[in-house]
Amino acid sequence: MSVSDKMILSAGIIVVRKEEDGWKYLFLRAFRNWDFPKGEMEPGESPLKAAVRETREETGITELHFRWGEVFQETAPYNRGTKIARYYLAQTPENQVVFAVNPQIGGPEHHEYRWLPYPALEKLSPPRLLPVIRWARGVVDG
Repeated sequence: MSVSDKMILSAGIIVVRKEEDGWKYLFLRAFRNWDFPKGEMEPGESPLKAAVRETREETGITELHFRWGEVFQETAPYNRGTKIARYYLAQTPENQVVFAVNPQIGGPEHHEYRWLPYPALEKLSPPRLLPVIRWARGVVDG
């Protein structure tokens, strides 16, 4: 899928950690909405750099390893067809998430986080993220 000039592209990262009982996926909650860390690109910023920056800003996670390369998957258009989200996939050894205050809104962007195994992630996911989540599982489980 390609992003048209009229659409807004957000970039984010599906962050995973390897634990004794398998892979865990980081999921963030803002009000009722669950999603991965993501946000819009700044002028002159590449989607991957935006994804890394947004993940750092929204979670405090700085150690990201792109062990599967710079592969990504995009959502279908959402928000009345005006947005597309592109998600990269990265592994981290970090498990603590720190919600920093976003100066634009005067508080953290998210209210809760969970490290979830795939079945729980799929159950909690909004429908628009299911194809991306299934893609990520296929890459991670290889």
